[in-house]
Amino acid sequence: MKIDVLTLFPQMLDGFLSESMIGRGLKHGILDVAVHNLRDWSKGKHNQVDDRPFGGGAGMVLMPEPLFDAIEELQTPQTHRIYLAPDGDPLTPDLARDLAKKERLLLVSGHYEGIDDRVRENLIDQEVSIGDYVLTNGTLAAAVLIDCLSRFLPGFLGEEKSLTNESFQDNLLDFPQFTRPAVFRNMPIPEVLLSGNHAEIEKWRQREREERTRKRRPDLLEDSP
Repeated sequence: MKIDVLTLFPQMLDGFLSESMIGRGLKHGILDVAVHNLRDWSKGKHNQVDDRPFGGGAGMVLMPEPLFDAIEELQTPQTHRIYLAPDGDPLTPDLARDLAKKERLLLVSGHYEGIDDRVRENLIDQEVSIGDYVLTNGTLAAAVLIDCLSRFLPGFLGEEKSLTNESFQDNLLDFPQFTRPAVFRNMPIPEVLLSGNHAEIEKWRQREREERTRKRRPDLLEDSP
């Protein structure tokens, strides 16, 4: 998969793209990410990309001209263009899985009070929100989206079972996890995990998922089909 990221703050992604599984995915060619500075498409000696909003109000809005120029230059016929916005489609595992099937993505990161709406109406295929809160800019949101969808790329995780029985699958949270030692500071792990009875372990995990979801995210159960 090829992903282009259009942002005012390309250096914010330097560490993210070089570390952990994302870094390995890039190294092995499973993922290809190119980061572009929006100011490269600005006009004038001051590299201006924003201006005051019509109608008044606080903050600045990213201008349409550099965004149109950048998106039109970077896009291909296969590109799915995404704007990271608080009022976009909520990011879910299903959405991430669908996006992972795309051949090429262009992620547009907003800033200040957002972007000129003519860009959203004419050049954006989908708007995505990573949560009901507002960030100073969309670059971090782009990183979250990349991390989330990358897990669904074939070969990215290595062990495909890592995608099973995790949080939000079947509208349930994940079950508790334990590792060695079996007893730490007089705190033992549940005995069933030492039983070797995989059927009973699966039953225990399912019960724990349901109980944890009831306590922490009952709204997920309400949304279950």
